Amino acid sequence: MQTRREFLGTLGLGALGAAGLACAKTNGAAAAPQSTMPFGIQLYTLRSIMERDFDGTLARVAEIGYKEVEFAGYYNRTPAQVRDVLRRNGLRSPSAHLPLPATDDAWKATLDAAREIGHEWAVIPWLDPSQRTPATFAGLPDRMNHMAQMAKSAGMRLGYHNHDFEFGPAPSGGGTILDSLVTRTDPSLVDFEMDVYWVTKAGSDPLALMAKYPGRFPLLHLKDSSPPPERKIVDVGTGTIDFATILRTARGHGLKHAYVENDIPTDPLTTARVAFTNLTKLAL
Repeated sequence: MQTRREFLGTLGLGALGAAGLACAKTNGAAAAPQSTMPFGIQLYTLRSIMERDFDGTLARVAEIGYKEVEFAGYYNRTPAQVRDVLRRNGLRSPSAHLPLPATDDAWKATLDAAREIGHEWAVIPWLDPSQRTPATFAGLPDRMNHMAQMAKSAGMRLGYHNHDFEFGPAPSGGGTILDSLVTRTDPSLVDFEMDVYWVTKAGSDPLALMAKYPGRFPLLHLKDSSPPPERKIVDVGTGTIDFATILRTARGHGLKHAYVENDIPTDPLTTARVAFTNLTKLAL
């Protein structure tokens, strides 16, 4: 299966650099319930149809009722084209998943394009298994602080999205890799995007993590889990994760944006619709 890093590498970030250097079919206006929280969706969930119909997929997302989206690639669109399709569909994109840059110049070009689109957070989405070495983890906090300083100069903040491998022991000892990343990065510059599924999959507790590091998780990924021992990814609201408690707690710790995600959806639009319906039923 194609990794997230490989996927991001195929989706036209070069176009941005060049420009910046089911449920049944429904009428979304009638079908989408009103929510007190503007739930978003990570567009990696919809990648199989985004590739075929970029504009149409974003229109369908808006029809379901989502107000925000998080990009994971731009499919060879320029920043102006991305900004225009968001505007036409009444969508915002507060954050985007952007791959680790090879050079500062590449990072500056990425940030310039992201700022033009309107992103407020540039989020490191994933470390390839080949990158998960003791040397990488030891140096990553300093690298993130440097990237975050550049993001600040572009009017943005840096984020980091976790999987389960960050709950392994830090090379320096004294906690997990995630502990090292959180405690060694500048909280005035660096935020974290908690993926509640991967936290749970790793055997940790999202609520305990929020309490341990209050204010460091303004972004959430909402994906659900089947029961143990399999703990497979399932559509939000059909598994075992208590999203109501997580969201209420996260709000108390400075939550700004929450995105639905499913890495392996059978039917991406049905996944999007089921998640939105279930989340908007919650008493938040």
